[in-house]
Amino acid sequence: MRKKVIAGNWKMNKNRQEAQEFMKEFIPLVADTQNEVVICAPYLDLSNLVEMTKGTNVKIGAQNMHWEENGAYTGEVSASMLKEIGVEYVIIGHSERRQYFNETDETVNQKIKSAFAHGLKPIVCVGETLEQREQGITKQVITNQTKLALEGLTTEQVENTIIAYEPIWAIGTGKTATSEDANNSIQEIRQEIAQIYGQNTAERVIIQYGGSVKSANAKELFTTSDIDGGLVGGASLKAEEFSKIVKYEG
Repeated sequence: MRKKVIAGNWKMNKNRQEAQEFMKEFIPLVADTQNEVVICAPYLDLSNLVEMTKGTNVKIGAQNMHWEENGAYTGEVSASMLKEIGVEYVIIGHSERRQYFNETDETVNQKIKSAFAHGLKPIVCVGETLEQREQGITKQVITNQTKLALEGLTTEQVENTIIAYEPIWAIGTGKTATSEDANNSIQEIRQEIAQIYGQNTAERVIIQYGGSVKSANAKELFTTSDIDGGLVGGASLKAEEFSKIVKYEG
């Protein structure tokens, strides 16, 4: 049975002190959960949060990374740099990275390969825009993104990739796909993986839902057949609210 992974994406929020205050409140609230809990924080918070969460069940992730080991890439951070400070997860290909920073399916694939080369666990985002949804091409968009993201990976790597299905029209808008629609889209992603890598591999891949997840809808979403947790944005910024999501306490 697949485990649930609930990851918070703080985006460009929380300075060092705010991050510390959050974690002091949050750690005891989720100490008894059996779910995997991840906080993906800004770069400047990562080292401190890794130290604060040692010996706890909270893992730390980055929100992005470069695919190269080093070089003339001003402002970028490599997988080896993240690994060195104890980061375990990294978000790759978030829609905001694709939209504002020109990330492509090709660069997403390169980053995933680099993450695995350095022992990081990638959380790979796929999702359709409102326009694509209205055109009726959601399945085509999300399965193609998935196929290109995983291209060239070994079966073992695919099984250890977390996919986050994030309908772009639902991110930060307060709109949420119905649990049925979200589950159906995730089933389509899983079927695409099965066609390429086989059913056994597809059944092992953790696929999250992201898009205005909150405590009020977490249980309904996370108890469907194929949704294996969530990638949570704004609701992960408040310790009590995020802890309720982690424990499905709506």
